[in-house]
Amino acid sequence: MKISARNRLKGKILDVKKGATTAHVKIDIGGQIVTAAITNEAVDELKLAAGQTAFAVIKASDVMVGID
Repeated sequence: MKISARNRLKGKILDVKKGATTAHVKIDIGGQIVTAAITNEAVDELKLAAGQTAFAVIKASDVMVGID
């Protein structure tokens, strides 16, 4: 698969929780957890399950910085 996004983080799926229409997919990226909200349909099409290797692909026009 070739895509234009440059922010591709490879990791392992920890958990997939389906809701009414949206699923939350937790991916462990070197000890940090990234959670993606995607459709239940996408989860089914990709056959996502805990333990699988997957990429978190981040495409955004803005990055915010916060401090305490």
